[in-house]
Amino acid sequence: MPKLIIAGRPNTGKSTLFNALTGTRDALVHDRPGVTRDVISGNMRGYAWTVVDTAGLENAKSGIAADSTNMAIDAIASADAVLFVVDGRVGLTPADMDWARILRRKTRVPVLLLANKSESGKRMADIHEFYKLGFGAPATVSAEHKTGFDAIYDFINKIAPDAQNDNTANNTPQKLKIAILGQPNVGKSTLVNYVLGEKRQIVMDAPGITRDTVKIPTNFYGRDIILMDTAGLRRKAGVTDDVETLSALKSLDAIEKSDVVILVVDATKNIENQALGIASRVYDAGKILCVALNKWDLVAPEIRDEKLLKLKHQFTNSFHQIIKPLILAISAETGTGVKNMFRRIYEQWDTSNTDAPTSLINRIIEKLIDARQPPMSRLKRPMKIKFARQTGRHPMKITINVGGASDIPESYTRYLRRGLADALNWQHLPIVIEYKKDENPFDDK
Repeated sequence: MPKLIIAGRPNTGKSTLFNALTGTRDALVHDRPGVTRDVISGNMRGYAWTVVDTAGLENAKSGIAADSTNMAIDAIASADAVLFVVDGRVGLTPADMDWARILRRKTRVPVLLLANKSESGKRMADIHEFYKLGFGAPATVSAEHKTGFDAIYDFINKIAPDAQNDNTANNTPQKLKIAILGQPNVGKSTLVNYVLGEKRQIVMDAPGITRDTVKIPTNFYGRDIILMDTAGLRRKAGVTDDVETLSALKSLDAIEKSDVVILVVDATKNIENQALGIASRVYDAGKILCVALNKWDLVAPEIRDEKLLKLKHQFTNSFHQIIKPLILAISAETGTGVKNMFRRIYEQWDTSNTDAPTSLINRIIEKLIDARQPPMSRLKRPMKIKFARQTGRHPMKITINVGGASDIPESYTRYLRRGLADALNWQHLPIVIEYKKDENPFDDK
């Protein structure tokens, strides 16, 4: 699909415009300038265009601002069209002039100049000043109020008349969505860059670099996927900035929107309760979890086996929803173990999309009952497990019809869950067992 790049200096409303055009809240919006750091893309609502939000263009020679600006310039160079956003209230600034020159130098594609924040004509600056930028008359829009967008639609319709109301996405297979989560500075963006084969995400030896949840379609190890790089999650006590709070909420929201979560942890350090808390959210959401022990190459070889065993015990003992946590050692920096990790993830995803035959489930349950009878209820009534079937995926859900008493203790449920997982090769998948009481038709007679 053609790319529509949103560019401009900081705090002109580019992220608000991105959210309005895509019909999402994927881009983090805040009054503070410079909040967006990475390149964020999404599908334009009603059009076969990819919309790309970029960091505010800044005159910086080093640091995060320089990296963000260079990535924005690279995105501009790959554009099929550009929306150059200026602030209609503030008026023309020297920074606008500087970046107009960069646009003319870096791209030859059509550019539409947008004077944003123009919902109130009384508060507008002299609109004619913007003619000096060399892109003709500015279109007045309000990204916040979604007004003036006809100029944008007319602009892209002239470039690609057949790109409106694209429905092909409905006929294509759903791509596997993989969210990358973890605490700050554990190597999430390094892992994303390795998978992409390019420096798409900013990587620095400091926490809090990634702020938005960045969704990146790619193909890795033979499969089309969408990677979701997220902001680092810290303990609540350590979060005092409202931008970081919004970033954390977006990271947690990525769990619900993903199919698989890769929880990246620093293998050179001990697992903190924060990482276990993230894992708990993933399991509760019924998602597949893979714990990536990053920086494994920095762990001394003589302690690796002991450390891996300790971590597996820690996760296994912390969560009853999973039988055997998928914990794999990798190095995002060198790529060691990364392909194997994705191979294992693909295997689990394919397994999770299957339905186990009802007859097989019932045979497994019968064998488990023969080996260990259900305990008596609190009222000393026998529990009779009659029939079982799979009733859901993601998580794998087994519904068991029971007669007599139905207050089956959690310890016996864990026994059944483990037996089913071992027999069906579901050890790494979240499994839910629910009981359905068989009603006695003679109770009301």
